[in-house]
Amino acid sequence: MKRSLTHLPKYKAEQIRDIAEAIVETAGEKLAMLILYGSYARGDWVEDEYVERGVTYSYKSDVDLLLVVHQRKDARQQAAIRLEYAIKRKLHRLHLIDRHVYDPRPTVSLITEDMRSLNKDLERGHYFFCDIKKEGVLLHNSGNHKLARRRKLDPEELQKVTRDDFRHWFKSASEYLSAFDHALKRRFYNKAAFELHQATERYFHAIALTFTRYKPKVHDLEELDKNASSQHPDFFTVFPRATEEQKRHFELLRKAYIDARYKRDYKITKRELEYLATRVRKLQRLTKKICREKIASLVN
Repeated sequence: MKRSLTHLPKYKAEQIRDIAEAIVETAGEKLAMLILYGSYARGDWVEDEYVERGVTYSYKSDVDLLLVVHQRKDARQQAAIRLEYAIKRKLHRLHLIDRHVYDPRPTVSLITEDMRSLNKDLERGHYFFCDIKKEGVLLHNSGNHKLARRRKLDPEELQKVTRDDFRHWFKSASEYLSAFDHALKRRFYNKAAFELHQATERYFHAIALTFTRYKPKVHDLEELDKNASSQHPDFFTVFPRATEEQKRHFELLRKAYIDARYKRDYKITKRELEYLATRVRKLQRLTKKICREKIASLVN
């Protein structure tokens, strides 16, 4: 594992050091290690724009950070959410991360794991964490632990488990998409919105497991969308949010997980559902194509 950011331009390295300092201060004694992984660790981060139907869209890689905590209780879902929320709130307060898509400051993606679970995954050959150990940059180390030796999986074994995960989650997503069609036809619009949310979430899980063997512990489509886009830039085109109308449509889908089931004031129209369905069907097509290509590459 690397221990410096000299492979990055000076201004990027300074941004990441400032972010790391704020995270260490916020997490305090809970934090065992802080590791930069993904495109900024490898040096192939992207800041790009493209134009579709006269609208300019901006894409930039997230700064991906693994928070390794000492104790398992601090990595459980609710505890991890609280810690990550506190960190992002501080980063916003210090103006270290972006507030909108055209902001030159980076966006930050956080995941939290405890030290014991991380080392078990390394010993089992979990390639998401093995790649982090191989390519990552250690930004903070409490000195209380050591990372386990990573086990290399046989490529054919890796391909099989990845294909099995992909098939399970892609099939599940497509079943929810069929349930959406049925609910829409019967004019059960809130139910249709929930089914569409579940289809979207499961396609994102298929992508995450195919590319990383790691399924994020969140239901938030915004976070899952970011994770997918960080794996392949084509996914960035699925849910455009350059206009207020596009943002509003995405928010309707994002909120459907809770609001469509439990809140009386949640309203969505047939036309809004039909628009969102076209985006989810694009996600379905891209997931099938890109994930199959990734699975085939695992033995090459």
